[in-house]
Amino acid sequence: MSLWRYVTPGIPDELFERLPGIPMTKCEVRLLVIGQLRLLPESCLWDIGAGTGTIPVEAGLLCPKGKIVAIERDEEVAELMRQNCHKFGVTNVEIITGTAPECLETLSHRPDRVFVEGGSRMTEMLNYCWQRLAMEGRLLATANSLENLYKISASFADLRVRNVQVVQSAVNRLEQRGNRQVFASVNPIFILSGDKLD
Repeated sequence: MSLWRYVTPGIPDELFERLPGIPMTKCEVRLLVIGQLRLLPESCLWDIGAGTGTIPVEAGLLCPKGKIVAIERDEEVAELMRQNCHKFGVTNVEIITGTAPECLETLSHRPDRVFVEGGSRMTEMLNYCWQRLAMEGRLLATANSLENLYKISASFADLRVRNVQVVQSAVNRLEQRGNRQVFASVNPIFILSGDKLD
């Protein structure tokens, strides 16, 4: 039996292999991201800064005929992503170790979905991905700082991204602390998305 046998996304965080200090897109935020990606059965998704691989795993399961390209600059983290793909039986994820956008130059296929998960070169990354993105494709980016929120917003305006949506997560989870159950917030994140229409 498969580790995740459901057709819906929402794999619990604890099922993924992790490394100390490596951030992971939390389950509830992942659901928002996947919803905003609006994946098609045969989508080609680039996930830049894929980290633990939670989005590639979920997208790979949702789009078994699609192609997921996961970019991660740290080899140790990329290996963790390979472990997670193997753990969930996902075979349509190509993991590339390198610094984007330089490592994307060798990719011949055009993505119809691009997800940029932060980074210090946000403006450069968005500009490059927009040029490679197929017409009628979708671009997503996340920001957990005011600086990146501004960079993404300004880039979307410069690139003339259409149908722009901005969602901020506000998630609280019930946690056990000592002999009490309390609600603890998951770090908020902004998700910006839009379409390439002309």
